[in-house]
Amino acid sequence: MIYRTGKDYLAASAKRVLLYGMSGLGKTHLATMLRDQGKDGNGWFHYSVDYRIGTRYMGEYIADNFKREAMKVPLLRELLMTDSVYIASNITFDNLAPLSTYLGKPGDPAKGGVPFAEYMKRQEQHRAAEVAAMLDTARFMERAEDIYGYGNFVCDTSGSICEVVDPDDPADPVMRQLSDTLLLVWIKGSDAHTAELVRRFDRAPKPMYYQPEFLHKMWEDYRATHSVTEETCDPDHFVRWTYARALAHRQPRYAAMARWGVMVSAEEVAMVKDVEDFDSLIAGAIDRTRAKAT
Repeated sequence: MIYRTGKDYLAASAKRVLLYGMSGLGKTHLATMLRDQGKDGNGWFHYSVDYRIGTRYMGEYIADNFKREAMKVPLLRELLMTDSVYIASNITFDNLAPLSTYLGKPGDPAKGGVPFAEYMKRQEQHRAAEVAAMLDTARFMERAEDIYGYGNFVCDTSGSICEVVDPDDPADPVMRQLSDTLLLVWIKGSDAHTAELVRRFDRAPKPMYYQPEFLHKMWEDYRATHSVTEETCDPDHFVRWTYARALAHRQPRYAAMARWGVMVSAEEVAMVKDVEDFDSLIAGAIDRTRAKAT
């Protein structure tokens, strides 16, 4: 870890932290709080991996998908062909709907589904984008300090980070770079949180990337247990069914990543009200981890 003790972290002139865990456990809430509450000389730069994915690496895919739909409307087609309108997504840190819409859901086209092969192609695009966005973190830390004067930096990761790294490989390029430059903090949820996350996802699905092996198995299992074909599969029900199983699939992968940093509970995160609370939480997690190692 880049901080030997909690005291070292508290005394650091440049605090650099990466938050990871399932979507909905407080990563973006904490990062936003740090950004908004930071004061002169002690501000925090908020780097959102999902935002970087949706703008820098998948923005063109997203906009092109909008244009395909617009071309089906005669009036919009005419305007597009004459460069009379401009179409782009309005993705923000808090609104990732354009990315979710592009990634899509496999199944019945009458219900908004896309062919499974197309879905897998977009999943691969997301994987490559996520790796690139994670590797951009070090450069953004330099930019944050050089351009804006921010020494403190928080990386707000995608919930699917555990799908694109191999925490059991000490030479994994993403894990290596991240752990060399930031303190990796796992926000661990309980069984109660898992049930709530499923309910939240059911109301508002977020962008999700899954490893191909896992996704192929889910696709085969779902069609077999629900007696549907690709054309008759309910896309909404499939992604919700898959997400519930992904939580169990991801937990050991998050736990393996925790060997590269520290862990805090979602209950602890819920108690954080300001920057001082956050710093105290992280310092305590560092000391707990060091104590266990000795």
